[in-house]
Amino acid sequence: MESKDTAQWKVALAFFAIYVIWGTTYIAITFGLESFPPFLFCAFRYFTAGILLFLIAKVQGHRIPPANIITTASIGGTIALVGGSGLVTWAEQYIGSGHAATVIATEPFMFILFDRKLWRFYFSQKTIIAGLLLGFVGLVLFSYAAVPKAGTENMQLIGNLVLILSAALWVAGSLFSKKADTAGYSNVMLAGIQLMAAGIASAFFSGLAGEYPRFSLSSVSFEAWSSLIYMITMGSMVAFLAFTWLMTIRPPALVSTHTYVNPVVAVIVGWMIAGETFNAVQIIGLVIILLGVLLTKFQEYKEMPVFAKYFSSGRQKK
Repeated sequence: MESKDTAQWKVALAFFAIYVIWGTTYIAITFGLESFPPFLFCAFRYFTAGILLFLIAKVQGHRIPPANIITTASIGGTIALVGGSGLVTWAEQYIGSGHAATVIATEPFMFILFDRKLWRFYFSQKTIIAGLLLGFVGLVLFSYAAVPKAGTENMQLIGNLVLILSAALWVAGSLFSKKADTAGYSNVMLAGIQLMAAGIASAFFSGLAGEYPRFSLSSVSFEAWSSLIYMITMGSMVAFLAFTWLMTIRPPALVSTHTYVNPVVAVIVGWMIAGETFNAVQIIGLVIILLGVLLTKFQEYKEMPVFAKYFSSGRQKK
């Protein structure tokens, strides 16, 4: 039996993975794009990670789910991973890594807009409405003040719109995946299926985009190979498995706090490693976006046992 200290260390390491590793994947994509076209890069990343997770699940004795669950997981995974992360990779040809991570931090807003069953609740909460408005203001402010990559000035608006679309598709794919009753089936197995499906779809879109003729395996740089390996192992396997594990032992609202940390990590790492520049207006925009996310989740945090005691004690003192 594991000691309490060991369990706490595992939890701490898992949070480190979803906070820091996921935050560094944006700059890793930048290095991968030096040699790989965007969708082909995703195809290598997803399919390899999917195969590895599938094999791990099989070795551990996990069951392969029935066809209907495989279908739902494959469609949901393709929408979320190709439409979500795949479009982020495409956009990073024109948008800096920290910029991309900041726009993707608006994903919680998309959950609110897509979850029509709870609209009556969401739009009756002043904090949620304020959060959505603040997030929109922060996003416009951050994007308007962004310094374009050299030679990509004409693609800034398109790049930002694609990033917003990618956030929406990630949420749409995640919600679609929930339609399947996956109780009793391994998260590792399901993640492997989703990733393999996304890898196949990415390879298909890579062909449609005409990426194969302009790709040369022999010209891939050491940095690009390192980026791909990092994205396969750390981004698509370690951090994702840490996320799924934390979701089983900690409240989802607590796990989702990576939303606040990822863009900050991406901005700092982009500045340190790639020399990406951010001005004061962008930093203000980032803070406003994160404040907006916090407000939209305020009611959820308030009801969490770890925070509820503080709110209840405040009421008792009055």
